[in-house]
Amino acid sequence: MEQVIVRYKVKPERVEENEELVRAVYAELDEKGPRTFHYATFKLADGVSFVHVSTSDAADGQSPLPQLAAFKRFQANIDERCDERPVVSSAVEVGSYRWLSDLVGVQ
Repeated sequence: MEQVIVRYKVKPERVEENEELVRAVYAELDEKGPRTFHYATFKLADGVSFVHVSTSDAADGQSPLPQLAAFKRFQANIDERCDERPVVSSAVEVGSYRWLSDLVGVQ
């Protein structure tokens, strides 16, 4: 299973807006309920850096994010919100403790 990790920095005055847009994505995910998709967002200690981690257990490995209206809104003005543009990286899990694979089926 491959994970996608995205990291970026937003302008200090746009942090709250970014958080609201991220929360809207989670609200839509909760509504649609994709069972094979795992996603987490973290704000780092500097208060302006964000990290998103996602993985999909779906047979095709596809993320549902591009189909979400809230995600489209999140991406719409990302360049204007950012001091550092998003950098997308693929990552292969080497090891973990009670991470994504262990949470499958947990409510």
